[in-house]
Amino acid sequence: MAKKMRFGILTGGGDVPGLNSVIKSVFDRSDESGCEVVGIRRGWEGLTHLDLGDPASKSRYVLPLTRENTRTIDRTGGTFLHSSRTNPSKMKKLPPHLTAQDFPSSESTKGGVTSTVYDVSKHVLKNLEALGIECLVAIGGDDTLSYAARLQQLGSKVMCVPKTMDNDVRNTEYCIGFSTAMTRAMDAIQRQRTTVGSHERIGIFRVFGRDAGFTSLYTAYVSSIRCVIPEHKPDLGKLIELLLADKRSNPSNYALVVLSEGAEWQGYRVQEYGEPDAYGHRKKASVAESLSDEIKQRTREETVVSDLTYDLRSGAPDFVDKLVAFTFGTMAVDGALDGKSGLMSALVKGQYDLVPIPDPKLGPRKVDVASMYDTERCRPIYSGKRGLPIFLNSP
Repeated sequence: MAKKMRFGILTGGGDVPGLNSVIKSVFDRSDESGCEVVGIRRGWEGLTHLDLGDPASKSRYVLPLTRENTRTIDRTGGTFLHSSRTNPSKMKKLPPHLTAQDFPSSESTKGGVTSTVYDVSKHVLKNLEALGIECLVAIGGDDTLSYAARLQQLGSKVMCVPKTMDNDVRNTEYCIGFSTAMTRAMDAIQRQRTTVGSHERIGIFRVFGRDAGFTSLYTAYVSSIRCVIPEHKPDLGKLIELLLADKRSNPSNYALVVLSEGAEWQGYRVQEYGEPDAYGHRKKASVAESLSDEIKQRTREETVVSDLTYDLRSGAPDFVDKLVAFTFGTMAVDGALDGKSGLMSALVKGQYDLVPIPDPKLGPRKVDVASMYDTERCRPIYSGKRGLPIFLNSP
């Protein structure tokens, strides 16, 4: 008989459709096994800012999960537990109740800004122990999972679930949120064809994808349009010629292209602005607007620019994201009940599996340009897919 355990669960980073389905599945599977689940609210902030001696703090950051408060959460998007971009190993500012304590500190330079940061991991470990959490289920992308890997190294039992509409977490072919984002991007572009075509313009769409081009590549794949991904810098003149050729050959006299937010072309570097977040990321200026400016300067063509970013991560999940979310959550619990830790639910060669939490030093997973992207045509490669898993790539 499986050991009775007390689980903790949190969601970190940006929200995506399907997070609530993971939370519900973790509770349901745990409850079936006679285990308890404690929800940690606001991601890693819930463990860095929690002061268990303060009832208001405990109410803000700790939520025991029950059948009643999880019964319908999978019907909506976002995260029932809320989120943050807190990095416990690099805190720029300590919560008031920790200011008198001594924590390891260092100088951190991100985005050209240098600041003192504190590692409050010992406080995180203390809170996990005080809450009686024997295994923590962390749901997140590269940033959230990088700290989960650190907790595992420090001796805590951690199981992970990958989520990001960028689909760029290593060791898995699929991350929760990707299918819904692609479905919405495809639908938005299909709707906007009427406007772009009516005015005979070049439509330029921007989607998320800071470091990897899966979002723009797969959107282009199903929409039959051009795309620009961070993994390859095309010649700008050639890209514009391709779009003009598309426009001339189209009976409705328009053309479309989708760009990842981190996409660049030769001689251009994406502009960043604002303060870096807890993981060193700054906001990126719109590469779609930059391409629009270049097209207007080099040709007499008019453009329509659409930013599809946040709209793609909002709302309820589609079938694929709910299916994978429920399965990933259940797998994480089952793995912990079997005595495993330091693992992440994943899809590998189209099959569900538990794999090691990705090594943070390796960074995000990237598009394999040679097999997936036609650099001459700025299009996805459609041929040679026989024998590949459903998402056409391997981790």
